[in-house]
Amino acid sequence: MRRVALILALAGVACTSVPTAPPGALVVGIANSPTNLDPAIGLDEVSQKLHQVLYSSLVGIDESLRVVPDLATRFETADSRTWVAAIPPGVRFHDGREMTATDVAYTFQRFLDPALVSGRKGAYRDLESIEILDPYTVAFHLRAPSASFPINLVMGIVPAGSGAELSRRPIGSGPYRVVEFLPDDRVTVAAFEGYYRGAPANTGLVFKVVPDDTMRGLELRKGSLDLVVNDLGPDLVHGLERLDGLQVVRSPGTDFAYLGFNMRHPVLADRRVRQAIGHGIDTGAIISHLRRGLANPSTGIVPAISWAAAPDVTPHAFDPGRARALLDEAGLVDPDGAGPQPRLTLTLKTSTAEAYRLQATVIQHQLADIGIAIEVRSYEFATLFADVVRGNVELYTLQFVGVTDPDMLRRVLHSTQIPPAGLNRGHYRSAEVDRLLDAAAEALDSDTRRQYYQDVQRLVAIDVPFVSLWTRTNVVVAQADLTGLALSPTADFGFLRHVTRATRTPGPAR
Repeated sequence: MRRVALILALAGVACTSVPTAPPGALVVGIANSPTNLDPAIGLDEVSQKLHQVLYSSLVGIDESLRVVPDLATRFETADSRTWVAAIPPGVRFHDGREMTATDVAYTFQRFLDPALVSGRKGAYRDLESIEILDPYTVAFHLRAPSASFPINLVMGIVPAGSGAELSRRPIGSGPYRVVEFLPDDRVTVAAFEGYYRGAPANTGLVFKVVPDDTMRGLELRKGSLDLVVNDLGPDLVHGLERLDGLQVVRSPGTDFAYLGFNMRHPVLADRRVRQAIGHGIDTGAIISHLRRGLANPSTGIVPAISWAAAPDVTPHAFDPGRARALLDEAGLVDPDGAGPQPRLTLTLKTSTAEAYRLQATVIQHQLADIGIAIEVRSYEFATLFADVVRGNVELYTLQFVGVTDPDMLRRVLHSTQIPPAGLNRGHYRSAEVDRLLDAAAEALDSDTRRQYYQDVQRLVAIDVPFVSLWTRTNVVVAQADLTGLALSPTADFGFLRHVTRATRTPGPAR
């Protein structure tokens, strides 16, 4: 009897201690579990999306991808070496404590601590020190002028002294506070009534992990999910938008898909060959058929909606005749002159995800028409990515996710950014591009920066260090009675605080 009583008692404790979702909470389907809710450490896409609802940042990104004040009431610089930011008094963390300059300084001083292991540390390489000017104002001192530094202040502010607990039970100042985190199952958050911009329109959110694409679609159909953001394949979206009980909302995005080259390869080092491959791929067909229109033609890393985009750079034209002529000029002549026979053979590495395997197959067939034989090899993402970083590739397909600041051009194209230092995975080298990117980083005004970045885009369009495939269209599929669905270019989860169920108007009495 004692044992039975003990079991019942423990069961009672367990039942009363299990957190429950707030009544009326919205259920958001996600493909993967977040790895870490500490904004300094969690680098995966899902973790970063959750950071956006749990924390507040000094600055944000507007619709034209400019850095603008968010939490900061004052944000300025005199020489691009010292940036000053001030926060308003009265901002509260989820535990009720007021945020001060000490918390802001601590958040970024962590990146100067050798003990912190974080993939974000490289972004703060120019940060020399942080100075507290008064209880609500800090100054960021840089080692060299950097007009692109502000993008790195899109970072959730954490309480001074925070440590390992942030990974699972974070304390932020965003519109929601964590109630429960069950890895590989769900993360439940409740509306934070003390949020400095006002409480959310809903009571809370349940981020439910549904790894399978088809299952996410089925759960939307039966109503066990309220919405899914950018986590459904184009074919599923096409089918779901025909159902009466669901709605689909689209917006221009910033995720950039590309075909990459290893320019240490003796044939791919020839610009004419890269240009030929660009002319041999029909990106319009990929967008129309494989992507079901959920993408836009792309001219490069900088999205067309960006303030720094070069308007005179156009997508690579699909022109098989021109492609064959360029291969002839490069000495890769059709062996027997009788048609599209293999002039060379290349290996294309891609992900095992179905959409990307199909895309690789389409590219394979299109390039066969100009005489380039492609061997497609698909790998789990971790293996593919490791091969790309090591340079163990000839051709590969990848995406850059959430491209906002044009300084991404420097990280991808500057000769000093070859892995492991940066993202120049193709080993591209151009003294003129390096010069322009260095000048853009030091320019004090946005008009001058824009000119440098646009010049880089024009040169890259000729050099073709990669082939631009498409820029993603953001899409949310949601229950028909939800309102407040407005996606930003980066598909920031911050919009979720505005989402609520429409009030139903009672029908006439019977």
